[in-house]
Amino acid sequence: MKDKGKLFLGGSLSIIFIIFFFPFFWIISSAFKSPQEIIQKNSTIIPQSFTFEHFEKILFSSDFLIYLKNSLIVSFFSMFIAVVLSIFAAYGLHKLKFYGNKLVERSLLVTYAFPGVILLIPMYLMLGKMGLLNSYFALILINVTFSTPFAVWMLKAFFKTIPYDIEEAAMIDGASKMTILFKIIFPLALPGIASVSIFCFIISWTEYMFASIMISGDDLKTLPVGLASIVGQYQIDWGFLLAGATLASLPVIILFIFVGKYFVSGLTDGAVK
Repeated sequence: MKDKGKLFLGGSLSIIFIIFFFPFFWIISSAFKSPQEIIQKNSTIIPQSFTFEHFEKILFSSDFLIYLKNSLIVSFFSMFIAVVLSIFAAYGLHKLKFYGNKLVERSLLVTYAFPGVILLIPMYLMLGKMGLLNSYFALILINVTFSTPFAVWMLKAFFKTIPYDIEEAAMIDGASKMTILFKIIFPLALPGIASVSIFCFIISWTEYMFASIMISGDDLKTLPVGLASIVGQYQIDWGFLLAGATLASLPVIILFIFVGKYFVSGLTDGAVK
């Protein structure tokens, strides 16, 4: 019975994996097809005529590299600021027992109950009065605003899994709160921090709505906005668009390769609380 259960579970997971992975495989595969093969009715999954013309076109005949640079700058700074703020906020909520502590913790995720579009006009007017429209700082501020609440909630849950005895032993040895945080808690919390970093990076990397409104200059457009501008009113260059989507996914994949080993354990450990 156990073997049948494992076989059923393995088969089910394989089917789910294929269903979710197939669209990504089709995008990557089609990026190497000729323009005629992409739009033909009986197009095969594997390219019949393997070509790099779409990649050459998007890399050397478009502003793709400018969009890529802008997205990398905005995403990495947004991720860094959000993670740093989240570490201090989460550790403070975890260690400092003040009136309203639980209320603050529970209200963190309430912010996600409301669609971001309701903040579009207020944030546009606010950033406009501050003279920050059409700048990296505007996008970084918005991304940090939307990614920090969940990051704080997740890190606080992860900090709860770290035994208090470790901190107590450090305090007996005369370590300060900041020393404990950076030399003891921080290394132990790396899986959670890695998970939060990936989350914050993806939030910034894929953000489209605010970037399309707050940025007006072509030299500051991010990848989602830049790729969307490829779609014309009467004609779409599918090969160009598919190659761009393939290249746009690489930074996220590379980031996951470096910190992915911490990702699953970070999510699991943070979920137990």
